[in-house]
Amino acid sequence: GAHQGNCFQEKIDSFHRNLERVGFCPPVLTVPTLESQGVPGWLSGKRLNFIVTGLQDIDKCRQQLHDITVPLEVFEYIDQGRNPQLYTKECLERALARNEQVKGKIDTMKKFKSLLIQELSKVFPEDMAKYRSIRGEDHPPS
Repeated sequence: GAHQGNCFQEKIDSFHRNLERVGFCPPVLTVPTLESQGVPGWLSGKRLNFIVTGLQDIDKCRQQLHDITVPLEVFEYIDQGRNPQLYTKECLERALARNEQVKGKIDTMKKFKSLLIQELSKVFPEDMAKYRSIRGEDHPPS
């Protein structure tokens, strides 16, 4: 009936949108077109079997992928027509840059600690000698 036709049309439209998202743009299918002209040539035979088999394979794989999470930013890259591998590359570049910043801060703090101990050793030599013995350091830093 009409309800089944509408439901079928909705499914065709949804599938069509999904194919467009991955770059496959067939002509618009409608129930009246299918009823009057039959299945179009591009959708018949091997191509139809290929699409059905591909969808079945995806459905079978779905169970194996239930615990994988994909950052939402990856989908934004895809929606913008960008290669999702660029997301990984840019994440690594940001992590490397951040790593360099943190390394610089650690180096600065080590230098500060060394200078602080040096200056404190001049002002409080006995206390700093105790500090170094507790820390297992034999001699004051130069």
